[in-house]
Amino acid sequence: MADAASRLRSLAEQMLGAPLPLRLKAWDGSQSGPPDAPALVVRNRRALRRMLFKPGELGLARAWVSGDLEIEGDLYTVLDAMAGLVWERGEDARSLAQAVRDPDVRAAARELLKLAGPPIPPAPPREEVRRPRRRLHTRRTDKRAISHHYDVGNDFYELVLGPSMVYSCAYWEDAGSLESAQRDKLELVCAKLGLKEGQRLLDVGCGWGSMAIHAAREHGVSVVGVTLSQEQAAYARKRVADEGLTDRVEIRVQDYRDVVDGPFDAISSIGMAEHVGAEKYLEYARQLYALLKPGGRLLNHQIARRPQRDESAYEVDDFIDSYVFPDGELAPVGTTVTQLERAGFEVRDVESIREHYARTLRRWVANLEADWDRAVRLTSPGRARVWRLYMAASALAFERNRIGVNQVLAIRTPESGASGLPLRARTWHG
Repeated sequence: MADAASRLRSLAEQMLGAPLPLRLKAWDGSQSGPPDAPALVVRNRRALRRMLFKPGELGLARAWVSGDLEIEGDLYTVLDAMAGLVWERGEDARSLAQAVRDPDVRAAARELLKLAGPPIPPAPPREEVRRPRRRLHTRRTDKRAISHHYDVGNDFYELVLGPSMVYSCAYWEDAGSLESAQRDKLELVCAKLGLKEGQRLLDVGCGWGSMAIHAAREHGVSVVGVTLSQEQAAYARKRVADEGLTDRVEIRVQDYRDVVDGPFDAISSIGMAEHVGAEKYLEYARQLYALLKPGGRLLNHQIARRPQRDESAYEVDDFIDSYVFPDGELAPVGTTVTQLERAGFEVRDVESIREHYARTLRRWVANLEADWDRAVRLTSPGRARVWRLYMAASALAFERNRIGVNQVLAIRTPESGASGLPLRARTWHG
């Protein structure tokens, strides 16, 4: 009888309808495939059961998070190859319904079931979100989703993000540190908002306080920062106190829908709108519009997906939804601009900076890998594996233009029509 790795390769290629460009290593010590290629390591039969009981991305994710499936060699190379086989076959790929009607595929699946061992579905890893069916994007469910992602531990985030503690893409020159690139991003946001001493800024989804501190310290504005994460708020308040800025920066645990003490001269929303959801986005835009003074500016920094031929068919990524950003949703940038305009904003500038996010994510992955043992101690082996996979896969997605990130500058233009912007836009680039 053939060894486990050879059998797995043959069955996988039969079911995928394509050659497997990776080396396979199995639990019995066998290997199959190009000897110099990175390897997909199937550590035990349980990995197969995870993938069989949840075919597709979620099964693979469960096997990875649990440690039943590992990668030997360059992570990015393996993920790129897997993306082409599993995630990007698109409309030309055989659908599941077509596949199960294929006698060869059905035979391969039966063989795989035999190889997997007892037909008992393994329990999901404890890092997976468990939740009943419920309404999305209520104040209660949003707070729970934010807590799942951000209340992992501030020490863990320090390890990954570095001293800047900025959890959104940096703004890179050709060379430079992650910290300087994050400082440049914060300054870019402040410049687009045209911040001046004495103004009031609302920072929606303020994270660990980096934007609020930078705006107050460098531009003399008063800042209200809101977050739903208790851990973020405690960390941000300490940073504000250490900087001697408590008279100018207030950090609240508060839903943006509950902010009532406008108007503000400017609003920054950096990496927060992805949590809002399609059904609530217009409400989000209208709330921010209402909180701005006439002539006030909004800088909305948001990840975007590519538009689909049939937008009604859009589904949230299983791995991201179950392990990273519960209830998070991405929209095409055109949809975001339309919703902001429907709320009353005049959109004046849209800048795509997706390459900057790819570079930022690779730095975060490098930080995580360089201090892996400590990362595991601060969270759990499964949680550290979630973050490594999520950030590396996201870096590739930005590089391949599967997702993007955009800064949208919008204004609550007064009735006079005076936008307050310079005649030549983008003077903020210097």
